[in-house]
Amino acid sequence: MNLKKCLVLLAVVVGLVGCGRVQPIKNVESVPVAFNVPVLSVKQAIMESGADRGWIMTETAPGVIRGELFVRSHRAVIDVTYSDKSYSIDYVDSENLKYSDGKIHRNYNRWINNLDVDIRKHLAVLSASKS
Repeated sequence: MNLKKCLVLLAVVVGLVGCGRVQPIKNVESVPVAFNVPVLSVKQAIMESGADRGWIMTETAPGVIRGELFVRSHRAVIDVTYSDKSYSIDYVDSENLKYSDGKIHRNYNRWINNLDVDIRKHLAVLSASKS
């Protein structure tokens, strides 16, 4: 194989490897709080789940929690809106996560998925302890 073909092949491989790193941003939309827990318990579940995952969670308004996560040189910022009926997790800002045109590094989506799963578990535990 000549040098030109090798370089073209290398460029294709590098391009394909890089494609999997960036994905559409995952927002979590209106997840029902099915366990009939009070709004303060929903807030508690969000705050504790975020803190357990390393997020800095701050209530910015009634029913809105701002989360910031710092991982090495990366930063992600989200807003979690909540009530006693549902919650949502929305992208706000990021640094060093390849954000462009609604796409972001796949690690961001993994972090959001982990947070969402933890909030659901926390709400289930709080509901079970009420019974």
